[in-house]
Amino acid sequence: MSKPKILIARAVFPEVIARLEQHFDVESNQDDHTWSKAELIAHLQGKAGAFTTGGDRIDSDVLAACPELKMCANMAVGYNNFDLDAMTAAGVLATNAPDVLTETTADFGFALLMATARRITESEHFLRAGKWTKWRYDMFAGADIHGATLGILGMGRIGQGIAKRGALGFGMKVIYHNRSRLDAALEAECQARYVDKEELLKTADHLVLVLPYSPASHHAIGASELALMKPTATLVNIARGGIVDDAALAAALRNRTIAAAGLDVFEGEPSVHPDLLSVPNVVLTPHIASATMPTRLAMASLAADNLIAFFTGNKPLTPLNAAVLAIK
Repeated sequence: MSKPKILIARAVFPEVIARLEQHFDVESNQDDHTWSKAELIAHLQGKAGAFTTGGDRIDSDVLAACPELKMCANMAVGYNNFDLDAMTAAGVLATNAPDVLTETTADFGFALLMATARRITESEHFLRAGKWTKWRYDMFAGADIHGATLGILGMGRIGQGIAKRGALGFGMKVIYHNRSRLDAALEAECQARYVDKEELLKTADHLVLVLPYSPASHHAIGASELALMKPTATLVNIARGGIVDDAALAAALRNRTIAAAGLDVFEGEPSVHPDLLSVPNVVLTPHIASATMPTRLAMASLAADNLIAFFTGNKPLTPLNAAVLAIK
């Protein structure tokens, strides 16, 4: 009996490919080309499954052109590259890779917060440019982290990890806003207090965004929200591009509406709004919050586990539209 055909849409660990080849006829993109929609459709012809990353858009056009496709496994916790409604209507299962990146991403979120608050990137550029000639009392004086108020918008697993790091490691007062409030035991574990969004914006010394992207969260932070924040506040986005209005943020940074920002995600990435590149008070990283080798391998392995489970008649570990399984 022939093996099901799958596509690995971006470069991935060779050992993960070798494992998948035990179960599938694999086409892999180890040259890591960034395909257009037409090219993705062409490579998906005859494929029953796909191993995707956050940049591989699976929508109604792709599904209509690829009728043999039955399952897509995302090597990411986010899945805004999937049109879940269209996938469910087409009977195509979607999975993601949550949990395995929680602690690593929370580490990075806190690192980005610290770099932003303490002006590390800005001061390094100053030093590398040969501008450091003397000490001055206010040279790159930033904001304290210990004892400050940490605000978190989006209190899932990663948000909770950041809250614990702030409260337990730095004695921060933690406030949060979320679509639904955590239960009392979890709030106590995170030492976090629930507030409405307006109070979060007005009160936080350091605001970290960890909410999923959806049409409802598009530009959740725009000019009006930034205007509510303290002029000494910092903003960190490790969630998804599009949650922040990048043009409005660049203007707020230039006008010192807020003190600084740290961004790992961007609207239209890998493109970055040019205004963000011209303001000094922002730390910019290329979507690397989960980028440690053990974590990225765990993410890839979970995507592989989902593909193998689905095509061997077992239940995938992390389905996003489990209703598809019920009708198979």
